[in-house]
Amino acid sequence: MPGRCLVLLLVVAAACGCGSSGRKLESIAVSPATADAQDFPSGEVQFTATGTYSSSPSTAPLDSTQVTWCVGSSDGTCAGLVNPGAAVDANGLAHCNSGFTGTVTILAGVPGQAGNPDAGVPLAPFGAAQLTCP
Repeated sequence: MPGRCLVLLLVVAAACGCGSSGRKLESIAVSPATADAQDFPSGEVQFTATGTYSSSPSTAPLDSTQVTWCVGSSDGTCAGLVNPGAAVDANGLAHCNSGFTGTVTILAGVPGQAGNPDAGVPLAPFGAAQLTCP
């Protein structure tokens, strides 16, 4: 019986690898690169992410199933439990938090190794944009 389980596991593992394109996501660009919330209706800015891949087609739009959106830092780390001054939803729609004035970094990326929840989650690869709050 254990031999059958091993054979079944190998068959399932091989099937999961079938059809993979071998494309590797190498980098992510976020648009717009800079935005002032007061220039957008209701102060909401729609950011989009585009991935650059190792093989053709070399670029493609990325959706919420492919990237994680967050407010973070320019090193690609999502803010942990700290209130960053703005919020961004799973689809890249960002807005400033009430009363916050300043600039925040909006990130789109692939979550890396789990980080300390207080320190944030690292993204790799990632793309960044700046959101200015009035």
